[in-house]
Amino acid sequence: MPTPPSRPRTLLACFAGLALTGAAFAQPAAPVRLALNENPYGPSPQVVKALQADLGGLFRYVGDEATALTNQIAAFEGVAPGQIILGEILDPLGVHLSLQGGPGGEFIYTVPGYPALVDAGARVGGVIVAVPLNAKLENDLPAIKARVSAKTRAVFLINPHNPSGTVNPAEEFLSFVRQISKRALVIVDEAYLEFGDDYAKRTAASLTRAGENVMVFRTFAKVHGLAALPFGYAVAPRPLAEYLRKQGLGFSRDQNRLALAAASASLRDTAHIVRVHDAVAAERVKWHAVLDELKLRHTDSQANFVYFDAARLQAEVAKALLADGVVVARGFAPHTTWVRITIGLPGENARAQAAVKNLFGATAK
Repeated sequence: MPTPPSRPRTLLACFAGLALTGAAFAQPAAPVRLALNENPYGPSPQVVKALQADLGGLFRYVGDEATALTNQIAAFEGVAPGQIILGEILDPLGVHLSLQGGPGGEFIYTVPGYPALVDAGARVGGVIVAVPLNAKLENDLPAIKARVSAKTRAVFLINPHNPSGTVNPAEEFLSFVRQISKRALVIVDEAYLEFGDDYAKRTAASLTRAGENVMVFRTFAKVHGLAALPFGYAVAPRPLAEYLRKQGLGFSRDQNRLALAAASASLRDTAHIVRVHDAVAAERVKWHAVLDELKLRHTDSQANFVYFDAARLQAEVAKALLADGVVVARGFAPHTTWVRITIGLPGENARAQAAVKNLFGATAK
């Protein structure tokens, strides 16, 4: 069957042997999609080569590839292979943690935030304890500490936070996580950490390596540019990792063969990650300058998106920007006037910034 002209060409390009990046797929005439925090620079060219090489093996189930990647990730993280759980596990993790101790266990997390884990736990009897962000729209560490009790099943933190993009001071954050982990499991989602500075200084995996009751989750959907091949992993304390594997999490046969090949290749190409980081950081500076020019309050985002207070309903802003050809993220209650915009390619950002200036320029004068 011939391919319709409008079909996205990403995988077709792989089949044709073209090493393309995300930049090749920009379509200036189409609406600019800046809603889902996708990495527009795309995956490493080495990932494309790895996918091409593995296409002939699609009739095979996953076997030693999962073990090899587990060992590769363990070496990268500086932990034992037995501490790595493969997969995008936040949903099933929430279910298992909730069931482990029976109904009524509490899951503490920050709102607005990414609720996948806590929502999954709540579906099977867990209780969500929501703590608002502080005045800087950072995780409110003292308020979170005050909510920890004997009922706490887990404390779920996102660093940098989503949707605000903020980080707490590194030493303060890690000290807090260490203290709380003495009382309850702390899970830190570091999906966006590679977009900021001081990755090695900020990652909570250092605490896991030190034997603390801390789990760190990473995804390849963001800085690695693999949103279309969902894959991630967790670095966990050994007893928890062993328990989760007994429950079926991280099972080799559950993994996507192409995702394993892509993740392995991407981990090896550290230079590509640095290039993406630098490109996003440079565009983030431009975005913050525009928001400052328009006198729009914004967070000090360290992620691949910006977050600002429009001083009017987010839904109205999103509708107006869509009419100007820019798609932005949904709203995040209770921040009814705040807008999140993904950092795209330079041309996409320029177009979105022009739309924002067109909408807010009169107010700034």
